[in-house]
Amino acid sequence: MTESEDIAEIRRAVRALCADYPGTYWREKDRERAYPAEFVDALTKAGFLAALIPEAYGGSGLKLDAAAVIMEEIQAAGCNGASAHAQMYIMNTLLRYGSEAQKTAYLPGIADGSLRLQAFGVSEPASGTDTLSLRTVAVRDGDHYVINGQKIWTSRAEHSDLMLLLARTTPRDQVTAKTEGLSIFLVDMREALGKGLSIKPIRTMMNHSTTEVFFDDMRIPVTSLIGEEGKGFRYILSGMNAERILIAAECVGDAKWFISKATDYAKDRSVFARPIGQNQGVQFPIARCYAQMRAAELMVHHAAHVFDQGGNPGAEANMAKLLASEASWAAADMCVQTHGGFGFAEEYDVERKFREARLYTVAPISTNLILSYLAEHVLGLPRSY
Repeated sequence: MTESEDIAEIRRAVRALCADYPGTYWREKDRERAYPAEFVDALTKAGFLAALIPEAYGGSGLKLDAAAVIMEEIQAAGCNGASAHAQMYIMNTLLRYGSEAQKTAYLPGIADGSLRLQAFGVSEPASGTDTLSLRTVAVRDGDHYVINGQKIWTSRAEHSDLMLLLARTTPRDQVTAKTEGLSIFLVDMREALGKGLSIKPIRTMMNHSTTEVFFDDMRIPVTSLIGEEGKGFRYILSGMNAERILIAAECVGDAKWFISKATDYAKDRSVFARPIGQNQGVQFPIARCYAQMRAAELMVHHAAHVFDQGGNPGAEANMAKLLASEASWAAADMCVQTHGGFGFAEEYDVERKFREARLYTVAPISTNLILSYLAEHVLGLPRSY
């Protein structure tokens, strides 16, 4: 796959930045369950998180394919882009459907880092990936909306100034189509925290800064509404495609890291007076993971190309996420097996990346939901749920 010099330069620049954040940095953050603020600030100052924001609003105006390369290289360097990746794709809804006043008010600050938009309030405890069954409601009251409900798995809420929130504005039994009646709001959490908004951290097996968010009569101005009331579900779909493509790119980067780590170890580690990489039982799993990674990489860039051309990459984005997450997890398992006991030792970073990689066959959409989508919308099979 031949890349332009611009893309190659982006790769070099990201690698150079990530070199300042080695494994020791990430091990400390993981141990303390701390947010990597220094790393996120460095990405912001370098302009990487503003890649998709148009130049008119202070961003780089790059295409999704270039943004995917940024996220891939972050992961391939052994870093964790999950600490900041939402800054890239959440703003897509604001950019596409927000008013000019909203874009002018928020996008420049998001671009220069003075505002963080990293929280996306969609999933709920009772509905999970059944987004259309969410129970958080927003009721119009004069010049405000009053919001009540709960979100879960809202990552980075404690480290974000703004939240993109999906809530029901028309009861489900009063809409003609089940995709109607949901609205999108841009919530200023600095104003709402402690005034109807509360955040509860959730400790997980990886350092992912995820939370539960509670809304108790939280009042936000009507100017927080993005686009037309009741059209919110349609608005977030294109953002979800961008999210899946970018996370798929991260998975490709993770797979590259695992493959490189395993390959280097297999060359250097000697048992029975020979490098373990001389054994086909070690070689073949690494080679198979490499082939899986390259196939997923091609699908990621194809999906990004469809997105950049203005198409609807629903199938491509889902396939990219499916293939890349499975390639990443296969490489993670292979890397632990190659290292043997040392794969479980903190100092090698393999166990940390192994835990982080496990997430992406589950989130932000599970493998089963992707397969259901492909079966119904691509293959024409009967809807299964």
